[in-house]
Amino acid sequence: MPNRLATATSPYLLQHRDNPVDWWEWEPAAFASAAERDVPVFLSVGYSACHWCHVMAHESFEDAEVSRVLNEGYVAVKVDREERPDVDAVYMAATQALTGQGGWPMTVLMTPEREPFFCGTYFPKVQLLQVLDAVSDAWTTRRDEVLASSTHIVGALREATTPPPHALTTGHLDAAAAALRPQFDAARGGFGRAPKFPPSLALEFLLRHHGRTGDPGALEMVDATCTAMARGGIYDQLAGGFARYAVDIAWVVPHFEKMLYDNALLTRVYAHWWRATGSPLAERVARETADFLVRDLGTSEGGFASALDADAAGVEGLTYAWSRPLLDAVLGADDGERAADLLRVTDDGTFEDGLSTLQLPVDPADPEWWDDVRSRLLTARAGRPQPGRDDKVVTAWNGLAVAALADLGSILGEPRYVEAATRAATFLLDTHLVDGRLRRSSRDGLVGKAVGVADDYGDLAEGLLALHQATADPRWLATAGDLLDTALRHFAADDGGFHDTADDAEPLFTRPRAVGDNVEPSGTTSLAGALLTYGALTASPRHLDAASSAVDAVGAVAAQNPRFAGWALAVAEARAAGPLQVAVVGSGSELDALVAEARAATSPGLVLVAGEPDAGGIPLLADRPLVDGRSAAYVCRGFVCDRPTTDPAELRRQLQAANI
Repeated sequence: MPNRLATATSPYLLQHRDNPVDWWEWEPAAFASAAERDVPVFLSVGYSACHWCHVMAHESFEDAEVSRVLNEGYVAVKVDREERPDVDAVYMAATQALTGQGGWPMTVLMTPEREPFFCGTYFPKVQLLQVLDAVSDAWTTRRDEVLASSTHIVGALREATTPPPHALTTGHLDAAAAALRPQFDAARGGFGRAPKFPPSLALEFLLRHHGRTGDPGALEMVDATCTAMARGGIYDQLAGGFARYAVDIAWVVPHFEKMLYDNALLTRVYAHWWRATGSPLAERVARETADFLVRDLGTSEGGFASALDADAAGVEGLTYAWSRPLLDAVLGADDGERAADLLRVTDDGTFEDGLSTLQLPVDPADPEWWDDVRSRLLTARAGRPQPGRDDKVVTAWNGLAVAALADLGSILGEPRYVEAATRAATFLLDTHLVDGRLRRSSRDGLVGKAVGVADDYGDLAEGLLALHQATADPRWLATAGDLLDTALRHFAADDGGFHDTADDAEPLFTRPRAVGDNVEPSGTTSLAGALLTYGALTASPRHLDAASSAVDAVGAVAAQNPRFAGWALAVAEARAAGPLQVAVVGSGSELDALVAEARAATSPGLVLVAGEPDAGGIPLLADRPLVDGRSAAYVCRGFVCDRPTTDPAELRRQLQAANI
């Protein structure tokens, strides 16, 4: 018989609905039950695409003995970290404080008052049973020691302080770019050693730094890293899209799960890399990754699913790995050998069990042959077991996807990407915005109960503002402003930054607040970026000041460890270079030529809107008439404007002069 998780909206929780464990979702009734039964709470946190979460589920949560121990002595609570990032954040802080490391699955034992006293990650069945037995004994015979431990842990975490604000000057930005150089792997791209994660936010910072300063070293790090990732096994050479990370230093063997946030951020990075360099590789990968988002993660409602699993039929990488005999079976001996050489499929294998991941170190000499081979391999791959899809639609990650698709469509002049962004934005506002407040996620068009956190507001506003610049639709601008004002009312911290949870959200034992960026923008930095763009588009000093305060609230982390403050630094680059406002009015081919020139500019502070003069609800187009009946561009730097121009070449000169 299914347990309580059968009614969940999270695919991760639904994976556990048939466990013999008597799971609860994170809800007051679970903790009330623990208090009534006088037993501790067993909290298990994971996510759908997590390989070791699946392993622990099969070993322990499907096991009769483990289930009996949990059901008799504990209240077991299962949490999807992607649905409840607030719960994940506070207990991950406890786990890292107690063990010196963290990860998923996360295992926490706590009092009915939700105060942790034991933390860990993955436990094999035998070890888990030992832990549960020892904790049950301590709870029964040494309760005072357990409660004293939880009180000490909670007290220490509550006393943890956020670094004070630190103004990020252009000197700090120059120093941050220089500080990345010693960590840069010049031979293989990326930063640091294995495992290697795509450094999306650091790459965006470096692109913006190059756009503002012309620093060739910044662009060199982007070129090398983007090239290495695009040609390595971390990139799906057949269907597009990036895996979450590579287990090796050379990007050869990925951990095969594909995350929406990674691919959204990388789509934008490769689009901006193409804009800066004109690299054919950048354009191809940007298009292929965007196509992956729309094709493989798109939902029927218009949003984007969260992830594809690493495993298929319980085997990691089963869908994606090849051997020479497997290639021969699909392509024939001649094409199979040629494809194996091209894709670095070796006799011994580059992955496991004689299998290889696919790499593309050089473009094929015969593109038509490669298109045919790629098509045949994709058809064969489609007949293999496929990875599961976490079809939960997360607000923040969908906001990142909207921004990426709107940006890419605008830069390349591809309406289909802007249309996909529009569908997603429409779905999010129709479904996730409930009584003026965001919810975190939905599934199959049914919105979940979890309320939105700071990055939901920041990332969605970011996406809406990119979509406004792509379409000149005032709805997106107005709604972004509403979301940002809601965030300022409910998430603002005293130092100018933002808490991750709202002031009226469910209280946890401490109010979570990220002090830097990780693989995606934090709540504070996502809101800082959106506030800055909104302020530039509307000439709002209030929003520009709030953006500046938020950037400086994480300035200390950005100055000390730029790898973990990439979006903060990217927003600071936009602040340093802007606001650079470009309004283009008119219609037809004249307008298109001016818009194309503006979209080719690389200044990180630039915002752009194009449309009819005095279009309603668009401040940037107000009081901007045609010039002698012709389409015209108005360039304003810090709200001081040049003479309008009808000449694309003159517009290019003005934009170059404004970026000096």
